[in-house]
Amino acid sequence: MKLAIVAITSGGVQLARRLGSQLPEARVYLPEKFRGRDDCDYFDKPLAIFFPQLFAEVEQLICIMATGIVVRILGSELQGKDKDPAIVVMDEAGQFAISLLSGHLGGANDLARRLAQVAGATAVITTATDVNNLPAWDQAARDAGLQVEPVAHLKTLNRLLLDGSKIALVDRRRRIAGTFSAVPGVTLYDNFSAAIRSNADGLVFVTHRFLPHLQDQPEMLALRPLDLVVGIGCNRGTSAEEIEQAVRSKLKQSFLAFASIGCVASIDAKQDEVGLLEFAKRNKLPLQFHSAEQLNKVEMQSPISFHAQKAVGAKGVCEPAALLSAGLGDLLIRKQKIGNLTLAVAEIQA
Repeated sequence: MKLAIVAITSGGVQLARRLGSQLPEARVYLPEKFRGRDDCDYFDKPLAIFFPQLFAEVEQLICIMATGIVVRILGSELQGKDKDPAIVVMDEAGQFAISLLSGHLGGANDLARRLAQVAGATAVITTATDVNNLPAWDQAARDAGLQVEPVAHLKTLNRLLLDGSKIALVDRRRRIAGTFSAVPGVTLYDNFSAAIRSNADGLVFVTHRFLPHLQDQPEMLALRPLDLVVGIGCNRGTSAEEIEQAVRSKLKQSFLAFASIGCVASIDAKQDEVGLLEFAKRNKLPLQFHSAEQLNKVEMQSPISFHAQKAVGAKGVCEPAALLSAGLGDLLIRKQKIGNLTLAVAEIQA
């Protein structure tokens, strides 16, 4: 579920219903005692039990109640800015929309601004970059559909922005370059080598390339485009652990980032393959399946697999599946057999 609205008082309930009618993607949750003839959802559990359960299911949460209630109940549930849903708190009169949690990565700042427009409220945003009218790396990443790696380094890079320190940005596809073109201290470089030689205080790379020692360098940040498709074929019963180990190992060996996987692709005969499904679910990766007929129409670089042809009716699985889901983009890793599976990687056609 993407967006939920929760209210607990009579005044809050009225505002929640109004917001629910103006935000069609939202589900409205109200205490059972306020049940009416509407499309809202009602809960009869104590808020201290219901609230954490809902928090774990949503991407964004609008809480029409006192900020202290939200903090006290959900404080122990927080895991990190890359995992927690966005939270915006509103008073029952609809005067303020406070971005409380996951302002940039989760989109709480944008949600607060949206609520300000919809409800006539004042958006309350306290993130330092916003207050100083500067773009933040995590907000720019969210807007461009990029994954931040590692999230812990955001603190350093955003501080460098605020200080006006020298930051070298490598963004060959110009995904965020325009956002930072006029920001003091940020200089765009054509390649990694030039950026590193610049002796900048911070380095930001927009790339799907694996960067050795990234985790150990707090002044370095990678923004990952989700432009890799991993095509997978596997024997029946192949475990999620074996699939994950093979994918991570082969990507690293090929200097490609696991965080840039945008999709996993296979043949429709594997739609019930437990290990494959678990691997995708565990890493929150979308799965796409193609029929043997579709796969057979793709021109492959690797030899025909007679085993696959006999088993599922396709000349190959991992390579054509990756290419199909990538919009017939470039094949970065040709078919590789690793244990009980085969894999290939293609770059999504821009």
